[in-house]
Amino acid sequence: MKKILAAIILFLSVKSSYASFEPEKVMRSMTLEEKIGQLFIIRPDQLDKNLSLDIVHSDKLKDNDKGIKVFRDDMLETLSKYPAGGFVLFRKNIDDPEQVKALTTKLNEASNIIPIIAVDEEGGRVARIANNKNFDVKKFLSAAKITDANEAGATIGEYLREYGFNMNFAPVADINTNPKNIVIGDRAFGTNAAYVSKMAGEFLDGLHSQGILGSLKHFPGHGDTTNDTHAGRVIVNKTWEELKNAELIPFIENFGKTDSIMSAHITLTKLDTLPATLSRKIITEKLRDELGYDGVIITDALMMGAINKHYSSSKAAVLALEAGCDILLMPYDYQAAFEGVIEAVKSGRISEKRIDESVARIMKLKERI
Repeated sequence: MKKILAAIILFLSVKSSYASFEPEKVMRSMTLEEKIGQLFIIRPDQLDKNLSLDIVHSDKLKDNDKGIKVFRDDMLETLSKYPAGGFVLFRKNIDDPEQVKALTTKLNEASNIIPIIAVDEEGGRVARIANNKNFDVKKFLSAAKITDANEAGATIGEYLREYGFNMNFAPVADINTNPKNIVIGDRAFGTNAAYVSKMAGEFLDGLHSQGILGSLKHFPGHGDTTNDTHAGRVIVNKTWEELKNAELIPFIENFGKTDSIMSAHITLTKLDTLPATLSRKIITEKLRDELGYDGVIITDALMMGAINKHYSSSKAAVLALEAGCDILLMPYDYQAAFEGVIEAVKSGRISEKRIDESVARIMKLKERI
């Protein structure tokens, strides 16, 4: 009990005034641990020490009742030791409007620096709010069926803001170029690069009109695949030039609009043996240096099979940072990943300057919340 009370006092004493958020000032006052915490977006369930990691990451219907729907004071102890820069909610964290507003409010109050509070709300089959029968919001059949992307983005952005979210992991910028694709399909706006680019940009405009951040996904393009990175390794044999002529276009043309880019765990065999998320050749040499993108890069969920089946949580987090990613989304074992990054900095494998580069981008992003 004493530890819990101490954690509560600590967070109340250092909590920033979000209305006067000053990124540079905040960064100067941060400890190394606080900086590293800003690199992570986690499930709220990862703050519950009583849940097994398998249950934390399970989205099966039978495990819905085990999702964290109410923020408890004992979670502050975990958050004080392993501060996180943001949270992402899934269907098992969402019951009804009042409950989700209470949860997002508590997550804000528990964070000493304004947190990203995100959700996957693409419209269609990936929509945590719209596909919940307890929410009376406009539903979209799929991205492929959307005709007015600006209106769709604004509609989704409006209800996300009402429920306390500030970021949407959308729109999908993949092009549906492979009819055998089992993971993208109608989540993409279409089969034509120029059309997808236009629609993705307009969707972002709609989100922004409601004060919601967006994220183009899944770089460098998950559209021309036949397997799912949730399950395991996915190979793409296209050359970089072939990707530049199609898959990369919606990303490149929307660099100036997007708030972040989410990396895919696909393996581009013509460039590297590592998944794109962990590849310095793809994230730094290609996306940053060649294409000139200098905004926030967020990994796809690191608990997905393409990563978690081959790398420990600690190693995956370190490799993603070395590759050039800024935000590490949902490592399988958050505490192990956090401690792995701490150790990498203390051993000199990753410089604190490198950490500062990502934190500076994240602080700049949060200034727009």
